[in-house]
Amino acid sequence: MRVKSLEIMGFKSFARKSVFEFGAQVSAIVGPNGSGKSNVAEALRFVLGEQSLKSMRGKRTEDLIFNGSKSVERQNRARVTIVFDNKDHAFPSIDFDEVSIAREIHRDASSEYFLNGSPVRLKDVIELLSSVHIGASGHHIISQGEADRILNSSPKDRREMIEDALGLKIYHWKISESEKKLIKTEENMRQSESLRREIALHIKFLKKQVEKVEQARSLRDEVQGLYFEYLKREGIYLGHTRTVLHTEKQKLEKELHETNETLAKAEALRGDNSKQSHESVALLEERETLGRARLSRDDMGRKIGRLEGMIEVETRRLNKPVETTDKMISSRESENLAQGLYEELGHAESSEDYLYIKGVVSKARARVAQFLEHIHSSVVAPETNSEAIKELAGLKEERDALIDTQNDIGNTIQKLEENMHKCEQALEEKRAETTDAERASFELRAKKQELSMRLAMNHDHTEHFAREETAFREEIREGSIIVGRAIQEYTSFVIDEKSALAEDRTPQEARRKKIERIKMRLEDIMGGSGGEDVMREYNETVERDEFLAKELEDLKVSAESLRVLMRELEETLNMQFKEGIAKINKQFSEFFGLMFGGGVASLHVSFKKKKRKSDTDIEENPEEDEDETEEGIEVVVSLPHKKIHGLQMLSGGERALTSIALLFAMSQVNPPPFLVLDETDAALDEANSRKYGDMIENLAKYSQLIVITHNRETMSRAGVICGVTMGADAISKLLSINFEEATQLEK
Repeated sequence: MRVKSLEIMGFKSFARKSVFEFGAQVSAIVGPNGSGKSNVAEALRFVLGEQSLKSMRGKRTEDLIFNGSKSVERQNRARVTIVFDNKDHAFPSIDFDEVSIAREIHRDASSEYFLNGSPVRLKDVIELLSSVHIGASGHHIISQGEADRILNSSPKDRREMIEDALGLKIYHWKISESEKKLIKTEENMRQSESLRREIALHIKFLKKQVEKVEQARSLRDEVQGLYFEYLKREGIYLGHTRTVLHTEKQKLEKELHETNETLAKAEALRGDNSKQSHESVALLEERETLGRARLSRDDMGRKIGRLEGMIEVETRRLNKPVETTDKMISSRESENLAQGLYEELGHAESSEDYLYIKGVVSKARARVAQFLEHIHSSVVAPETNSEAIKELAGLKEERDALIDTQNDIGNTIQKLEENMHKCEQALEEKRAETTDAERASFELRAKKQELSMRLAMNHDHTEHFAREETAFREEIREGSIIVGRAIQEYTSFVIDEKSALAEDRTPQEARRKKIERIKMRLEDIMGGSGGEDVMREYNETVERDEFLAKELEDLKVSAESLRVLMRELEETLNMQFKEGIAKINKQFSEFFGLMFGGGVASLHVSFKKKKRKSDTDIEENPEEDEDETEEGIEVVVSLPHKKIHGLQMLSGGERALTSIALLFAMSQVNPPPFLVLDETDAALDEANSRKYGDMIENLAKYSQLIVITHNRETMSRAGVICGVTMGADAISKLLSINFEEATQLEK
């Protein structure tokens, strides 16, 4: 794998697009001071993910973007793209012959990375480059003035540089990632434990609530059975009552309707009979006529009686002596009077005719008056017989005339009585019909009143039944709140309807009261809630606790796995580090002897004690714990023919040669795909430059070299020379020469 090209656009002095083609194993970048050739090395750092602006000679992100000149406007972004030849599949995770990595920044400090044109994260770029021992900074990019940085660095920083050269940074990165994961895992463990402690209290509280819910469920099961029987019986009772009331209402309404019709007919008949009928009018007329005839007859009887009395008086007066002091009444006269009065009064007693009765009474009075007059009549002196006889004859004639008239009136009365009797019979028949109508009307009114009362009672019962039905529906609704939809299953409850209907309402009321008591207990236990929320919350909380327990166990396993992984990584790191140090020392000693014509140079692991405080309970126990060591790398050199053993005693050129020998030794142990040398040969004289050039040719066998130099000896070892110039517009321009192609053209 090697670098094919580097494209720079808008980065520092490269305002316009510039493409560096690295077709040779050694490529040299040359140019006058200030032309921007060192910006190429910084562009390489930039595209490989360098985050330190200081290492790229900048303070702000904007310092990396072309800031403009007098003739050219500033750029708003900078983009650098490096292309690798991946025909040997050095990048095993990418199945392409070329791999391009691009980085683009904007003036708002935003940064983007692209892998073969697709956006990726910086982490992805670092992991990809680490797989081929390339980092953003380190041994493979040595900038101007930093050739001896490895010698000037602290032992700890020097160790990091060597680990980077050995490709061990990936282990540090994995250890760091593992530490972060471990810290996060431990934090999650603490949070899980804290949550479990909180949940434990809540579970304890919910468990009591669950016990109440279970008790409520037991009561709910009990009340469900009671509800089924109660509602089934109540449904049977209500259905039967509904049918009975409806049937009774229809029957009563029908009877009442028929009674009203019959009553209307009876009332109509009674009304007709109560009016003055033809028979009644005829009877009244006959009675009036009969009364007048009887009055006439009675008047005639009185007159005849008086005449008979006068005749009898006259006859007696004619037949008896004149001087008589005492009036003698025969028993026959008294008997006739009594017998006549008895018979007439008897007829009057059996009659309902007022006028007839009145006529009999008048007649009786007349006869009694006549009898009294006969008794108390004065005794007068007798006249002559002729006058008396004449007068007696006149009285008899008048009497006979009255008797004839009376007989005629009697015949008339008899006819009138016959007619009246007929009218009375007709009227009696009419009265009988009226009496029957009145009796029927009374009975029908009583029946109507009874039916109305029964209908009113039926209405009251229906209203009471409606309230019972409403209470039944309300009971079902309340039952559904407690039991749920299962309350509707009461219809499937098996019960004998006959026994249910034969049962008194008292046991059913007892069942209702028992249900009410259980409902009150449920209300006291659950406070009106169904308990589903409590059970759901309890189950969810228990599941949450179980999940946290499992998660905590998984976190413990994960933490232990991370600790094991960290120990394994540290062991691998230490082992490979020691092996790498041994290899570097071998190469370092060879390059050092080559550069100085002898001498010895090596790296040694140093230990520095560092006190730390106890990891446990720092606030309560601030005492210092055991000391721990911090490893570093020391450089030990011994020059030939000189008693110099420390770096501090080396001259500038000696330090430069030592740095180059060490850097080259590091690159030989784990050769990177390419090596960038930015004027690392500036301090070398001509003799050492040749040695430097020989080492470059030797290194080129293992790594691609990109050399930024002014040294002619170094230039002579390059296959491609890229020239960088800068004109008045302050923009770096590129000019490249391929010596192999030039040689071919020359031949």
